[in-house]
Amino acid sequence: MVRPKRENRSKFFRVKCPDCENEQIIFEKASTIVDCVVCGRVLAEPSGGKITLKAEKLAELS
Repeated sequence: MVRPKRENRSKFFRVKCPDCENEQIIFEKASTIVDCVVCGRVLAEPSGGKITLKAEKLAELS
């Protein structure tokens, strides 16, 4: 049986906090609210599968 190669369909984002300008990496399909580790501001909220970003996205990481 031949199995097709499956590619990774999920991504990570490098985001920048609008308050303290801290950069951190978050998962595209996070199931909980993602807070900034420095100041505590909400950077992303879950919305049924993928996240809703509340911060500036700097890069997509595969």
